[in-house]
Amino acid sequence: MSERRTGVLLGLAAYGLWGVFPLYFPLLQPAGGVEIVAHRIVWSLVFVALLLTVLRAWSAVRAAAVDRRTLLILAGAAVLVTGNWLTFVLAVNSGHVVETSLGYFINPLVSVLLGVAFLGERLRRLQWGAVVTAAVAVVVLTVDNGRPPWIALLLAGTFATYGLLKKLVRVQAAPGLFLETSLLVVPALVVLVVLQVRGAGSLDEAGAGHVLLLASSGIATAVPLLLFAASTQRIPLSTVGLLQYVTPLMQLAIGVFVNHEPMSPARVVGFAIVWVALLIFTVDGLRAGRAARRTLPDPAPAGL
Repeated sequence: MSERRTGVLLGLAAYGLWGVFPLYFPLLQPAGGVEIVAHRIVWSLVFVALLLTVLRAWSAVRAAAVDRRTLLILAGAAVLVTGNWLTFVLAVNSGHVVETSLGYFINPLVSVLLGVAFLGERLRRLQWGAVVTAAVAVVVLTVDNGRPPWIALLLAGTFATYGLLKKLVRVQAAPGLFLETSLLVVPALVVLVVLQVRGAGSLDEAGAGHVLLLASSGIATAVPLLLFAASTQRIPLSTVGLLQYVTPLMQLAIGVFVNHEPMSPARVVGFAIVWVALLIFTVDGLRAGRAARRTLPDPAPAGL
């Protein structure tokens, strides 16, 4: 399998898992948003540490940890992804799933622009057509929202910039995620202790099943992030950005058909326009893939 195709499949798996998150996080209540995010950090660190032990990949962690530039970039990525997590969890648990989907409709456009602006990536004509078509959909959905979509904009900006930072470092997925979460684990533990001491934590009031669900947030957080990180190492950021439409399409469907959030005619139109953009991008990707296979050998695999 070609490196590009592997990257696309890894990306689709990550975005598919993120797409079902609006069904998962309400299960963690009565824990609040801050408590959920703190548990995500702590249990992600535990899960990734076990994975690194199984893979015998601690040497990669040590190599990245002594590189000051890499550590600084990962620290920035850690702050961005934490802000993204908190915004998303608070929005989902307060009944704004449709607006989170708008954020992830906007997100690929921001990723494409960052790829062009900072990484020198070039878009083919049909890719530009897909971006413009998707931009029309975002405008339709934004106008229909009736107010500045602050949740959507914050989600889009933090995660697109997180993707850019991950692209700037050559760290394998698991070691990179371990370093990111290790930089956050002390503040997360402090938050959990303070919440429990103040009686605002949920560990002692919802039973063992609730504790296990909170612990599962480590796996639920780490697996798609590992898939995402591995994907960004294999394909251009512009491709990563456009693949991200899988997540908001799933979230929009959950918001409308499961949570029964309102779906106006304008949102239906926006939904349809996004699928047109995806069709354009898919056709272009198939054509470019065939051309690349005729001219270039597969690069060495990046690995998890």
